This record gives sequence, structure tokens and C-alpha cells, in this order.
Amino acid sequence: MTTQDHLVNLNFFKESIKRFLPNSQAVSLAVILIVSFVLIYSLSSILMPVFASVVLAYLLEGLVEKAVRAHLPRLPAVFLVFSGFMACLGFVLFYLMPLVSQQAVELIQHIPEIISRAQTGIMRLPQMYPKLISETRIQQMMFAVQRELLTYGQNVLSLSAASVMGIVSALIYLFLVPMMVFFFLKDKELLISWFLQFMPRDRNLTVRVWEEVNVQIGNYVRGKFAEIFILWFVSYATFTTMGLNYAMLLSVLMGVQVIIPYVGATLVTFPVLGVAYFQWGWSGDDFMYIVIAYSIIQALDGVVLVPVLFSEAVNLHAIAIVVAILFFGGMWGFWGVFFAIPLATVVKAVLTAWPRIGDQDLNAGVIDMEPRHKLQG
Repeated sequence: MTTQDHLVNLNFFKESIKRFLPNSQAVSLAVILIVSFVLIYSLSSILMPVFASVVLAYLLEGLVEKAVRAHLPRLPAVFLVFSGFMACLGFVLFYLMPLVSQQAVELIQHIPEIISRAQTGIMRLPQMYPKLISETRIQQMMFAVQRELLTYGQNVLSLSAASVMGIVSALIYLFLVPMMVFFFLKDKELLISWFLQFMPRDRNLTVRVWEEVNVQIGNYVRGKFAEIFILWFVSYATFTTMGLNYAMLLSVLMGVQVIIPYVGATLVTFPVLGVAYFQWGWSGDDFMYIVIAYSIIQALDGVVLVPVLFSEAVNLHAIAIVVAILFFGGMWGFWGVFFAIPLATVVKAVLTAWPRIGDQDLNAGVIDMEPRHKLQG
């Protein structure tokens, strides 16, 4: 092989590298993403209180910034927002959770009665539709359900042995998380400045991706918490007014179901309509009123709340959302499901910026953008 052939191969190799890694900023972004992913994935079980504190501080930071823009000094704004956060936490811990737990226990205690009524109704099916289903088949199905319920009860009892450790972990969270949230809010600039010293100076591409992701995640997290609260409040007021049993438990489920798009609304339908059925039966007008009210609440959530609260969110295809929920939820459980859409937004932002990383103005904007984004990184 001649020297010219070697030069041709070398140039081809260089061009291939430039095609995939056009400049140092692309390398910096890739390294930051990989290192962040590895650290979060490997340390999530150990540093979960820290991650939870960062999430809550990020949620409250928007309120602090609004207070600062209203000409309130940052430290008093932090104290004001943090006091409101602690008041909400106290409401959840000392009122909401005991009431929900009490109603859940009552519902579990009535499960045998519910099963008995369900058996009575199901056993009528062979008489009503003898050509479609037989009495023997119904009995086999009921025995299978009873076995599954027995197995589930045994699993619950086996988990009670680990409840002491769960209580200890919860107490640690209740002490550490609020404390870290306060210091994350109070010393935000100091912490970000310390963190930026480990970041590469040539980070214009990273800043551009972060700007888009920051807006989307901030809108999503705050909008999602607002959606949860509104659905919980409206559902509780509706269920209480209509006299539905376990109104607080079911309204909490109505609020939490928005965490899992598409799937949550389907899952919460069964307990709401199931409780209404076992309370009033199919033929009662109250049952139909609950069905209508539940349908209206779900429709208002999809038609009014979601467009208003997430008007600035990035539109993602339904398949992309489902894949993100399965992928991130499988890795990080509840928090993975909750942040599936923001994490998918990160991926989309990177993919959107990647074809443009060879633009000529990319390096030119580093010096100009650096002072404005000193605190964002």
C-alpha cells in the first residue's frame, strides 16, 4: 500500500470521526450525559434522599423566583416558600395519610363482603346466559380468584416483618429531605458555582440543551403537581357531596393517577366504579350519577387542565411516552415513572441539537453566552 493510500485512509478516518464527534462540545455533552446517567443509576438506592431533595427544591425554586421578581429578597423568599412547603407536608403527614390509611383499612375489611356480593352476582350469569358460560366455569374462576387473594394476603403479612425498617427509613427521610431542600434553596448560587468548576469551559452546546430541558422539566413538574392537587380537590368535593364511601382514598387515587399517562386513568376507574357498584348496585340512580361525574372529571382533565398546565410542554408521541415509562420506571421505580416524560424530553432535546452541533456559530457564542448562564451551567 502506497503512502498516498495511507493518506487517503487517514483522511477518511478523520472525516468519519468528525462526522460523529464534530467538536469538543459534542464530546463534553456526551461525557456529561454518560457520567450523569451512570452516577444516578448506580447511586440511586443510596442517595435517594438527595435526589428527592433536588426534585423538591427544583419544584419550589420556581416559586422562589416569582417572589424575587416581586422585589422580595431571596432569603425571605426562601423562608416563605419553605414554610409553605412544610405546612403542606404537615397536612399530608398528619391529616391526609391517616385518613387515607383508615379508609384503606376499612375497604380491606369489607373485601370478604364485596367478594360475597360479587359471587352472588356472577353466579347468576349461567342462568342469564347459559349458552355463553357454564356454572362449572364460573366456580373455577372464583376458586382461582380466591387463591390469588390468599396468596396476596400472605405476601402482605410477610412484608410486615420489614415494616420496622420501613418506618426507620421514613423517619430518616422526614428529617433529611426537608433540611436538604432548605439548603438547596438557600445556597443555590454557591452550590451551582461549586459544581461548575468541574464542568468543561467549552459547554455552549450543553447550555443550549439545558435551556430547553430546564424549561420543559420545570413546566412539567410544577404543572403535574398542580394537576394532582386540582384533581384530588375536585374529586374529593364531588365524591363527598354525592355520598360515595372512601371519598378521600378514591380522590387521592384520582390525583395520583395522572403520574402514569394513559394507564393511570384506566386503573383508577375500577376502584371508583367498583365502590359505587357495591354501595348502590347497577340499577341505582346514584351509581349512574357517579359514572357521569367521574367521566366529566376525566374529560375536564384531558380537555382543560392538560392544555392549560402543559401548554409549553414538548409534544411527544404516545408510543414514546409509553416506552419512556417502561424504560425509566423499570430502572428507578416511582421516580422513573414520574420523570419519564421529562427524561424523554432530555433525549429529544439532545437529538434535536445534535445535527446542528457543527454550526459555525456554535463556538462563536461560547464567550457571549458564558456570563448569562454562569449559574445555569
